[in-house]
Amino acid sequence: MVRRLAVLLALLLLAACTGGGDGDGTPAASATQDVSGVIVVASGRDVTGKNGVRQQLIDAWNLREQRAGSQFRARLVELPGSADEQRSQLLGALQSRSARYDVVNLDVTWVPEFASAGLIGELPGDLVDGDVIPSVAETARWDGKVYAAPFNSDVGLLYYRRDYLERADVERPDLRPGLTWDGLRDLVETVEARPAQGSYSKGWTTQLAAYEGRTVNAVEAFASVVEDFALVDGDGHYTGTVEELTDGIAELRRRTETAYTLQNAVHSDEAASLSDFAEGRTAFLRHWPYVYPTLYRTFTQEQLGVVPMPGRAVLGGQNLAVSRESTRPGKAAELIRFLTGRQSERCLLDAGFAATRVSAYGDGVRCPTAADAPSPSPTGEGADRVPRDEGGRPAYARTILLPALRNAVHRPRTPLYGAFTQTFTAQLGPLLGDDPPGNEALAARLDEALRKALPD
Repeated sequence: MVRRLAVLLALLLLAACTGGGDGDGTPAASATQDVSGVIVVASGRDVTGKNGVRQQLIDAWNLREQRAGSQFRARLVELPGSADEQRSQLLGALQSRSARYDVVNLDVTWVPEFASAGLIGELPGDLVDGDVIPSVAETARWDGKVYAAPFNSDVGLLYYRRDYLERADVERPDLRPGLTWDGLRDLVETVEARPAQGSYSKGWTTQLAAYEGRTVNAVEAFASVVEDFALVDGDGHYTGTVEELTDGIAELRRRTETAYTLQNAVHSDEAASLSDFAEGRTAFLRHWPYVYPTLYRTFTQEQLGVVPMPGRAVLGGQNLAVSRESTRPGKAAELIRFLTGRQSERCLLDAGFAATRVSAYGDGVRCPTAADAPSPSPTGEGADRVPRDEGGRPAYARTILLPALRNAVHRPRTPLYGAFTQTFTAQLGPLLGDDPPGNEALAARLDEALRKALPD
């Protein structure tokens, strides 16, 4: 009951304060009355759980609108399926005009495609101001215009078992600044020589199944050894070379060697790799920030640690855009301004997302809530066990997450990203098979396939 009261109080305060509200904090009796204007927000699943932070922010905007006497309300529609399936659903709905979405939550790689196809409209440039992390701000623009506003970000991180390393008498990665891939291999080999008991199997796991996870892992490997890795120019045309691809493939081969990579990784997505790590099968896991709260429901601070990925890590995340079919684009943009504002971003950070604004990581902005109320679990699954700093942020936010976001690398930015990632994923498949080809031969095939998928 205390937890529910804390969440309710947070909503009431958000309604008064988040995104610049200036009321007295007393909402009208109900935010669910019939209204004449509904802003429909289409999004993928909220990883913070049922009635997660995204829904809470939308509820807060609705309460603020009601207090102001507005007849507008926002409604969140969660799309089922994987990210690839959600992209297909949104493309089909917007192209056929079969679903009336005012605001769409797009993966950062989709913005060029949706903008070039005329499916989303240009937004005011000040929605992406100097407070947005520069690497993240780039994902909102295409062809020199702002088409989206960064909502929540993402970046690859390396989670590890402190207790496994301690048992093997290994120095923790967070005490070794600038961890390299060679350094990680040394750590893994030491753990392998003195393995943990129980279900432990191999040194590390990641997401190598034939979907976007394989693309992300490959891009991280390629970008770590290819200077100024991009594969496309500013217009999205292919610019790669066989030499660059050969170097990248060699690095990806090194990172996926069976000697220390969990066998399941070749078939793993985010959920499977997380499960393997949580069940103790590996000492290291490459994953995203949203699993930080999840893992602390299983492990203690003495068991779990997190550091930036060795080399380069891929930037992920979602951006909010206004559909061209929206009959109320101005109000939709107003909702986006609220959802991506300074206090909203701090709320997203506190709930487990990677915030897109630098201010969310500082001391000047807080998610409005009762200072003395216990922090609720974002999913409502018990008391909050997330390590937090003196300001209430997740403990790793300032020192690990923010620097990782600033240093993150983009996947190729092109309106043909769907064709790129399908080609990239398929062509790299043989590298993970039983009889992988040589680096040069595979690079030549990949280069030929990318030239067909991304005409120069």
